[in-house]
Amino acid sequence: MTGNPLTILFMPESAYGPTNNCVGIGDVLRRRGHRVVFAAEASWKGKLEALGFEEDLVDLAPPAEEEQDAGQFWKDFIRDTAPEYRKSTLEQLETVIKPIWEALIDGARYCEPQLKAIIERVRPDVIVEDNVIAFPALMTAGVPFVRVVSCNPLEVKGPGVAPPFSGLAADGTGWAEFRAEYDRTHREMWEAFNAWVVEQGAPALPDLEFIHDGDANLYVFPEVLDYTAQRPLDGSWTRLDSSVRETDGEFTLPDIPGEGSLVYFSLGSLGSADVELMRRVIGVLARTPHRYIVSKGPLHEEIELAPNMWGAEFVPQTKILPAVDLVITHGGNNTTTEAVHFGKPMVVLPLFWDQYDNAQRVQEMGFGVRLDTYGFADEELTGAIDRLLNDAELRARVEEAGREIRRRDGLRLAADVIEKVAAE
Repeated sequence: MTGNPLTILFMPESAYGPTNNCVGIGDVLRRRGHRVVFAAEASWKGKLEALGFEEDLVDLAPPAEEEQDAGQFWKDFIRDTAPEYRKSTLEQLETVIKPIWEALIDGARYCEPQLKAIIERVRPDVIVEDNVIAFPALMTAGVPFVRVVSCNPLEVKGPGVAPPFSGLAADGTGWAEFRAEYDRTHREMWEAFNAWVVEQGAPALPDLEFIHDGDANLYVFPEVLDYTAQRPLDGSWTRLDSSVRETDGEFTLPDIPGEGSLVYFSLGSLGSADVELMRRVIGVLARTPHRYIVSKGPLHEEIELAPNMWGAEFVPQTKILPAVDLVITHGGNNTTTEAVHFGKPMVVLPLFWDQYDNAQRVQEMGFGVRLDTYGFADEELTGAIDRLLNDAELRARVEEAGREIRRRDGLRLAADVIEKVAAE
């Protein structure tokens, strides 16, 4: 710990991945004797306090009349836009990516006065933001600002790497067309947002970027999947090979009938809201000899599992992953990095945002298989499962990568960086 206890204000995006990442880092800092306060979105009320943190929460929109589940806004958004996920990533720029940015911008504008009041009350020594959008109050607080990227690191752009959200291959095919379409669909929105950010007293944003870099910058991604050779980063950036929270309670694996391998299936708290897709995948898995643990998500009551499965609305992912042989995932950055952290190969079914980038990188680097989420044939999924389970060389390589990642201890490295930037 630094000489004196710090007050550290975290502001994560209102989704489980970024919030869990901040919980993991914040827990290390709290146990080092620092005061950790979360300026999370209001639907997280009580959930962070139960883990030992202070809460000083914000509304990103007018408060709902009824109490909402944590991250409910994004669950509803994903459910309502699910038909768009059947489109190409190029088409999604206008029908998925742009509306997400619009919703994020609306939230940033709405909560700006609240954030200023929170900063005045909390008086942080350092501010940590795990989000993709700028909140000017965080930049004008007069204390060190730490940016955390817990999405795929293509979010930090460069000419030698594929554009973010594209899921395009590393050979450059389609990059120029995708970037041009991103400019066409996002330029006007970005210009208006940048003007507002400057009006609030914050620095102008880099061209077509929606967030500033920090005094220190952290990103969560395993070195074995990283793009550092194609897009080197300056000394302000620190890679966390993983950031796996240690706050999940104990868990006893259920007794699932069958003799096959144990597989974990999760489309994340957002992707699992696509009940039709969940049912499709479950139907295919039911006809295999393997056993499955299923994260059913917010609409769990609408999802029926087969006899070779056990699942629940929420499952303690960090306790389950060490016990399974394979992961079937949507490719969210949290699940992707945790799977590699625990040395598990993946079948990836991407839906939106950076999930396509993670899916492509997992396949390019030989850590799993990317499938067409809505277009795969049954035998493609079952074949991918069998190939990955039976590839002893791959399994040994992934397990060795996991051992090295666990040794590097990303949580404590992140805490060290935050303490250092506050001290400096």
